[in-house]
Amino acid sequence: MAAEIVISECGPRDGLQIIDQVMATADKLAWISAMHRAGITEIEVCSFVPPSLMPQMADAAQVVAASARLPGLTVLALVPNLRGAEAAIAAGVHKLTIPVSGSEEHSLANVRKTRAEMVSEVARIVAMRNERAPHLPVEANISVAFGCTIAGLVPEDDVIRLSLALVEAGVDISGLSDTTGMGNPAQTRRLFRRLIGPSIPPCAGWADVLMLPAHRATSPPRIWCSCSKPWACGLASISNG
Repeated sequence: MAAEIVISECGPRDGLQIIDQVMATADKLAWISAMHRAGITEIEVCSFVPPSLMPQMADAAQVVAASARLPGLTVLALVPNLRGAEAAIAAGVHKLTIPVSGSEEHSLANVRKTRAEMVSEVARIVAMRNERAPHLPVEANISVAFGCTIAGLVPEDDVIRLSLALVEAGVDISGLSDTTGMGNPAQTRRLFRRLIGPSIPPCAGWADVLMLPAHRATSPPRIWCSCSKPWACGLASISNG
């Protein structure tokens, strides 16, 4: 199977939301335009969250609308919940990306929901997408899939179960993210090889997640790597359809 590698830049979202200063909208758009001219074809430009919680992203709709006019650019927005997804679609994004944590501790700290609750939220987002924008891809990335700064080791079985549950919930792409840079080549290769032909031990704690009704998307889902060492597995994008 030939590997497909897509460089997806997330600086305008991930980079800006962790600093106290708020970058002017014009400066954000100049940055995004410069990356587009440099040849980047996919950029996560913002997140749709309450401005009271993250004033750095208060201009999300304006940034999406302007970025979407750049020819050939796929514009992504991070959406942690259904309300954010509705706002992102209204703004004109080309793809939704949803953060789902690999560890329970990180999930509660990041989105104040358990992993099972986030899978249910993903299913609601997919159902809304199917109704309002059926051709819009939905991507659910598993944060801290290779190690968590809060929980430490993240069991591989948990990561695989979660990825399969997200596919069952109807996402088009399930990504494994090395959020903390803790992954290593052997771990990356092993995890992706297991995920291609999943063999998951039974786990009663995940039964409710895996039994979610499917909301099938318009194209087969993909499993892909957003880790810091994508060359380690040699499988940066894997069709599971």
